[in-house]
Amino acid sequence: MSHIVGIRQTQKLRTRQSLLDAALGLLEHQSLSSLGLREVTRAAGVTPTAFYRHFDDTAALGVALVDETLGSLHGMIAATLAETGDSEERLDRSVELIARHVREQPAHFRFIAREQHGGVRPVREAIAAQLRRFAEEVAAVLAEEPRSRGWSGEDLLMLGGLYVDHMVLTASALLDAGPDGERQVTGVARRRLRLVTLGRQHWLDGTDGP
Repeated sequence: MSHIVGIRQTQKLRTRQSLLDAALGLLEHQSLSSLGLREVTRAAGVTPTAFYRHFDDTAALGVALVDETLGSLHGMIAATLAETGDSEERLDRSVELIARHVREQPAHFRFIAREQHGGVRPVREAIAAQLRRFAEEVAAVLAEEPRSRGWSGEDLLMLGGLYVDHMVLTASALLDAGPDGERQVTGVARRRLRLVTLGRQHWLDGTDGP
């Protein structure tokens, strides 16, 4: 009996992934708000009834795509910043992490770039929530560093948000530039991060606190 349950669970997961993959392929050429349920099921090779076993509607499918795209990155950005090495090495690692994920999952990041300000509210909110979590994770790492002494939690979260906003802008620029323009985009990204780092060093200059 447990063997049969295991097979069914595997089939269920496979169908769910087929729906996500089909939707992602279709979203290369349109926005989520224009995506039809029957389009997705036809591309996935399943019935509309099967769709509803996994998602309430296309908005729920979009939220699942957000989780699939950004969920695996949680901890990675903060861990990269937490690694030892001088500031230049850390900047290089952060930019390379972003570039690598965009190279490996261009369709996923194109979906995020389009839907971050798109017409499907639950998806916009899901993206915003994921980015807030990134900012909080980065702020928690920054708070452990000696040079953050005297910083308020609010300002650390602001700084974490700057790093995350930079990550999103860099990913979008990489998508537009393509492989040929990657070096230029990553070069600019490093310089911008360096500017943020320099600003951080002098944030408390001439004050008794932030």
